[in-house]
Amino acid sequence: MLIDWSRVDLVMLDMDGTLLDLHFDNHFWRQLVPQHWAQARGLDVAQARHELEQRYHKERGSLSWYSVDFWSEELGLDLLTLKQSERGRIRLRPHTQDFLQALAGSGRQRWLVTNAHHHSLALKLDVTGIGAHFDLIICSHELAAAKESATFWQRLQDRHPFPASACLLVDDNEEVLDTACAYGIGQVLCIRQPDSQQARRNDLRHPAIDDFHEIMGDACRHITKT
Repeated sequence: MLIDWSRVDLVMLDMDGTLLDLHFDNHFWRQLVPQHWAQARGLDVAQARHELEQRYHKERGSLSWYSVDFWSEELGLDLLTLKQSERGRIRLRPHTQDFLQALAGSGRQRWLVTNAHHHSLALKLDVTGIGAHFDLIICSHELAAAKESATFWQRLQDRHPFPASACLLVDDNEEVLDTACAYGIGQVLCIRQPDSQQARRNDLRHPAIDDFHEIMGDACRHITKT
């Protein structure tokens, strides 16, 4: 099995690209934002996209990269309203609901641990209703550090003490998984295809799954905490 469930007391799950299809976010930042920014600045869309990619690159992995407020001010666009207009694109990844329901009866703690900004988090919880499945929801902006940083994990431990060695973290971001492993998180899993409209990734550094059905076992038997 990919997971030794006998050593898992706490399951931490990322949101975008793990529970939710990352296509919403990729479409928003790579298609919709360039279109609106091009219109506002009198640029063609290709030029706007090129300039934005350079700006994105400078902030990648930082809290600013994930902040709707930061980019709204940086670009002079009302990105929250724009996201709300696209809420119909927000989708759960395959078997996410089944897995969350199975975990609910497993006796394990379930934490949602996300880099998503408060505004994005609230929108996606409202659309999907997945918040009801979690004992704790952690937004990295509350801890003033992104999950890619070791500081995040130490601050999380300080605020909400958890058994790192008995924790399973599932995330689509390998930099996050690298940092979590270095901190002492016991088991990690990556997602091969976070965006349903992009190619499946096969060159990952960590154990990976296509969807949650692969780790649910026979009628979720293997995830029951005894």
